[in-house]
Amino acid sequence: MGAFAADVMLLSDAISSVQSFVHIFILVYILLIFGYVLTSFIRLPYTPWLSRVQRFLYDVCEPYLRLFRRVLPPLGPLDLSPMIGVFALLIVDQLVLALLDRLH
Repeated sequence: MGAFAADVMLLSDAISSVQSFVHIFILVYILLIFGYVLTSFIRLPYTPWLSRVQRFLYDVCEPYLRLFRRVLPPLGPLDLSPMIGVFALLIVDQLVLALLDRLH
């Protein structure tokens, strides 16, 4: 196998790895948003470990969701920012995967 073919194979493997990383990262972040929404709806009894989990979800998800709350008009008690945020992540996921596919 020539050096060019080895370089192409190495680049292809690197692109596939980046695609997998981006896709899994976005899916995990979407799951964190769902967990954040669930823990904000359901009032669970206070326990130290549960409080830490809720605080972690707040710290991870709130800055991202705040971006959409600035743009979306208030709809009373209904907060659409998690739904719009998840849709935005899915669109970014598809765009990044399509762009990296072109490099293959």
